[in-house]
Amino acid sequence: MMDKPIKLNIKEEKIADFKKRFLVNEVFDSFEEQLKELFLIRNPHFRFESNYQSDWLNFLNDYLNGEKIEEKGNWFYFPWSKNLVHYLPEMEHQELRTARNRNIITKEEQEKLYNSTLGFLGLSVGSHVVLTLIMMGIGKRIKLADPDTISASNLNRIRADITSFGVNKCEFIARQIYQINPYLEIEIYANGVNEENIEAFINQPQKIQVLIEEVDNLEVKISSRLAAKKNSVPVVMATDNGDNVIVDIERYDEEKDLELFNGAIGKVTIEEFKNFSPQELPRLATKIAGPRLITARMQDSLLEVGKSIYSWPQMGNAATLAGVSLSYVVKRILLGESLVSGKKEVNLDAIFQANYNDSEVVKIRNQKIDTFLKIINL
Repeated sequence: MMDKPIKLNIKEEKIADFKKRFLVNEVFDSFEEQLKELFLIRNPHFRFESNYQSDWLNFLNDYLNGEKIEEKGNWFYFPWSKNLVHYLPEMEHQELRTARNRNIITKEEQEKLYNSTLGFLGLSVGSHVVLTLIMMGIGKRIKLADPDTISASNLNRIRADITSFGVNKCEFIARQIYQINPYLEIEIYANGVNEENIEAFINQPQKIQVLIEEVDNLEVKISSRLAAKKNSVPVVMATDNGDNVIVDIERYDEEKDLELFNGAIGKVTIEEFKNFSPQELPRLATKIAGPRLITARMQDSLLEVGKSIYSWPQMGNAATLAGVSLSYVVKRILLGESLVSGKKEVNLDAIFQANYNDSEVVKIRNQKIDTFLKIINL
């Protein structure tokens, strides 16, 4: 069972008594500093004035209303770190930590974004997506699914360290989310999803509004899309591509007849997929990614999997870029802004490489792609 924050009712139990029941490493009480920052964001004219001490003290006295400061807000104990932390009440905490989003995100939009339900499959690249969205104040109800644990080879793309080895990725990411906002509702599927539980993942206890799919397992990619399509839930995915990412948007909420992966693999059923030979799977994965978008070094790497390298390469910068890209896409979907199905390339090479679009460079790039596709029989 996942560890969740334990709420301490300071009016009924003093910290000293709580420490008799739980081992507490440290107590973090920055409540007054948080409250002062809340005062300043509510009074932006003090940004360029320094003489606000009397106004601040009046705000503080009104807020406390005769109570002790330790009795205001909420205290949360995090079992994994054994720290006890003092937070503002939920909506004040949300107001303060999203204050720097204004006016890029309006107050009304922020409220709508916060009151959303999101599902995440796969928490390697997916960890960057969910944590970016949480930092932006997006998502009140979060569902996480990943059967894997943190290991050494994850450290090039997941913000973790050796002390996290062996921790399930859902647990690991949920802990980070809770420490950003302990008021969120998080449900984890530490054994991942499959054909039997994907419907529950999407619909229970509350239907997700967007499915963010970042798993390696092709069967799960297909079965999750079939369920999303059935339930009219949009799916978004970012695929590592060297230093770049390829973003897929599938608006099953708007297009009832949209084919899986925007038609990249045709009308493959889950039963047909199960009968594919292992040799066919890399070809299928290449079709999904977008065969003519794969960078030269990724092409070379894919041909070396199981030979000179253990698995296909994934880098931290691409994982971070995926988080940036998909958080933008998810925000637009939740706000009802225009966003159509399709495949989009977020290509840093095209932006920064001066000769990227020179005719000779394009010719060489296309020749290499043709050779690669011939090798894998596409």
